[in-house]
Amino acid sequence: MARRPPVILLSLAVVAVAIVALAPAPVAATKYNITKLLEPYKQYSKFNEMLSKTRLAYDINRRQTITVLAVDNAAMSALDHYSLQTIRHILSLHVLVDYYGDKKLNKLAHGSTAASSMYQATGAASGMSGYVNITRKDGKVSFTTDDADDTAKPTRYVKSIKEYPYDIAVLEVSSIISSADAEAPVPPPTPVDLVDLLSKKYCKSFASLLSANADVFRTFNETKDNGLTLFCPVDSAVAAFVPTYKNLTAKAKAAILLYHGVPDYFSLQLLKSNNGMVTTLATASENKKDYSYDVQNKGETVTLETRVVTSSVTGTVGDMEPLAVYAVSKFLEPKELFKVVEAPAPAPEPSKKKKGKAADGGDDSSDDSGDLTADKGDAVPAMLARWVTAATAAVAAVALMG
Repeated sequence: MARRPPVILLSLAVVAVAIVALAPAPVAATKYNITKLLEPYKQYSKFNEMLSKTRLAYDINRRQTITVLAVDNAAMSALDHYSLQTIRHILSLHVLVDYYGDKKLNKLAHGSTAASSMYQATGAASGMSGYVNITRKDGKVSFTTDDADDTAKPTRYVKSIKEYPYDIAVLEVSSIISSADAEAPVPPPTPVDLVDLLSKKYCKSFASLLSANADVFRTFNETKDNGLTLFCPVDSAVAAFVPTYKNLTAKAKAAILLYHGVPDYFSLQLLKSNNGMVTTLATASENKKDYSYDVQNKGETVTLETRVVTSSVTGTVGDMEPLAVYAVSKFLEPKELFKVVEAPAPAPEPSKKKKGKAADGGDDSSDDSGDLTADKGDAVPAMLARWVTAATAAVAAVALMG
């Protein structure tokens, strides 16, 4: 009888383990797009536009917990005389890497706190200048920095624009947050000769195609200083595609070259850690055409899937923010210009009368279409694993109790 309490406790513990094993797997936090959240509010259109131009929008969207301090169009005029890189630093102070909704601001412990901003998190700030002091006093909340100009007035909290606790809070503040460090001039990017860069590694043939099209080359040059990722087909890929390229119209040639440029900077680390559709320079060239493709990663391999071809990143030609250039294995062919390659239809189920025979068409183990449903398929082995864990725990409990 003396052994019953330990046995009972052990049994309860085993049951708890089984419950945990059978519980549904946690669901990843929902992602929100800051530009789309602000789009209905025209009074913040300049702020929203600058989030895109400075590439802060992408940095905001890839984080799970964030607070954005937006200012209206009138307040944005204070930034008119700054360069784009300096504006990026200043607006980075308006992105707090934690959640501060209306309720949290109005219930600050001790009435104040210091919040790390994107300016601090990215390493651009000097020392601790990227921290924003949040203070609640006399029912009002203000935002200041330690290195603010002595004549600068505190930035006041105005209202909540949109909140999704505890993922993202978008708040209106009265003015631009002042910081001597963030407002310091930023040296312009070192000039880069695209043809020279591409000709040094892998992409000499693609460089020739770009330089031969004056309008396209000008577009790439005008974009590279504000954020550009260029995927250049290696020389062998260009050689294989040239016969097709020569038969395209001038408009199609321009579109397919622009299709290889994404007007945003993506480091190789970002490419390897984020999946999703990207718009290209060709998208902006034609209003009614999409010209996007899907960037996918599996381990160390990054692929670009256009629905016509799948091309993989084979090497880095150059990575100097705001410009990144990567060599790819195939010439990117957009669905707007070429026939979409449909995934093979799944083989029909074998009939009951012919259980041992494969259906017509057989099984193609190299079919990549299974990747499209990988997320759903992964749930089955995950659930099976939890059942096995539960069953093992139950057997162990019976053995111990016996």
